[in-house]
Amino acid sequence: MTPTTPATSSTPSVKASRKAITQPCTVVIFGASGDLTRRKLLPALYNLMLDGLLPENFAVLGLGRKDLSNEDFRVIAREGIEQFSRQTLQTEKWELFHNRLFYCAGDISASEYYATIRDRLKAIETPFNLSGNRIFYLAIPPNSFAPACEGLHQVGLIAPPSSTDIYSRVIVEKPIGHDLASAQTINTAIGNVFDESQIYRIDHYLGKETVQNIMVMRFANSIFEPLWNHKYIDHVQLTVSEAVTLGSRAAYYEGAGALRDMVQNHILQLLCLIAMEPPYSLDPDVVRNARMDVLRGLRPIRGKEVEAMTARAQYAHGTINGQEVPGYRREEGVQPDSTTETYVALKVFVENWRWAGVPFYIRTGKAMPKRATEIAVQFKEIPQILFNADPQAPQAPNLLKLRIQPEEGMAMRIVSKVPGTKAHTHPVEMDFQYGDAFDAPSPEAYERLLLDVMTGDTSLFMRRDAVEASWKWVTDILEGWKEHGTKWLPEYPAGTWGPIEADRLIQTDGHHWREV
Repeated sequence: MTPTTPATSSTPSVKASRKAITQPCTVVIFGASGDLTRRKLLPALYNLMLDGLLPENFAVLGLGRKDLSNEDFRVIAREGIEQFSRQTLQTEKWELFHNRLFYCAGDISASEYYATIRDRLKAIETPFNLSGNRIFYLAIPPNSFAPACEGLHQVGLIAPPSSTDIYSRVIVEKPIGHDLASAQTINTAIGNVFDESQIYRIDHYLGKETVQNIMVMRFANSIFEPLWNHKYIDHVQLTVSEAVTLGSRAAYYEGAGALRDMVQNHILQLLCLIAMEPPYSLDPDVVRNARMDVLRGLRPIRGKEVEAMTARAQYAHGTINGQEVPGYRREEGVQPDSTTETYVALKVFVENWRWAGVPFYIRTGKAMPKRATEIAVQFKEIPQILFNADPQAPQAPNLLKLRIQPEEGMAMRIVSKVPGTKAHTHPVEMDFQYGDAFDAPSPEAYERLLLDVMTGDTSLFMRRDAVEASWKWVTDILEGWKEHGTKWLPEYPAGTWGPIEADRLIQTDGHHWREV
């Protein structure tokens, strides 16, 4: 599966169209001394500059508690780019980028800090002839969102949404709450300062190339959409596995768990793209409405239903890639009687005509054999005649695999005749990988998402109603677990694919988990 018609010089390029509408701006990063900024945000901005997608006039102001100078911050940025950038550091380009990086230390809970930020922005923007367009990135804990937004508002740093001269936009990192009530509180606090049109709730999964390609695959190819319904699809499996253990993050994870950490945001957004109805245009709110309809159509899992529709567990002592690792309850910061799940499996239904009766099996966990994210769409079996007539050796059904990480691509399993004089058949795969099909490497997710914020495209960001709808669905499960909880969760050895309870969840329907 390789593209045969390359883009010609007459084809409008994404780069050219994006560059034309990217206005000069200042990116203000709260939490700039943290890991996210060093590993993701600064390398993403640097790569956008290399690709000619940043405006010529831009600046980056980092904010944080650490007492750093501009030069200290620039050293951190260079180290992060050298280690994590998609493209190598180029001396001449680095000098341009280096000169646009600034830092301002302070306590974001102190009101006087924001007057300092205002003065620093004025001093930075004037020499670069920046007009006051600003993007505020909240790479800070959720309990700091409200004071940060209010502090910016109090010193007049936020332009109204009706302004035609300058814009103010805010990027909000997850987690947005830990249940429905807390999510509503956070959304209200941000909404008191920023209009919904100015708020970009970021989920880096939606910036991945394969995720973006789901809509193209479904709605730009006539072979898929007629089959994309309960008449032809048997079930869908969505797997997000991580080989890492919690380690130093275990204390934080104790208050989260796999359902909150992965399902509420990343996985439900993937599910929305797979299950959504065709939008009538690519207008951001039209696309987001289509995704929202999927969340509205999720069958609730409440009360005793959690026992039949969910499975959860914790990793125990085991071996991953030849290295012994301790069990979760032996990690530093974890209570000996913890019931925080490091693995969760769910059986989910979308209650509309397209997906009536089609189960979506979801699983995600830590300390599994490999890091992988895959969506597998299994089509229904062919009738038991002709090439599927032997009930003892049923023919493998057709399968479409969408690989999101670590390798991005897709594969289609079909049945073919084995060479020879007899009519023997065997499943084969048609495989497409982005790295092999296209010369240019795929941009990192944060590159795409930051660029979308600069151009004002909200398509890949979550609206308030979507965040709260997903939390409402997840909170029902959390309350069901609490009501029918257990003192000890099942365990699975680290380095394996999960507990036997998850196998039973899918095997009761006559299916089994795929090896990814």
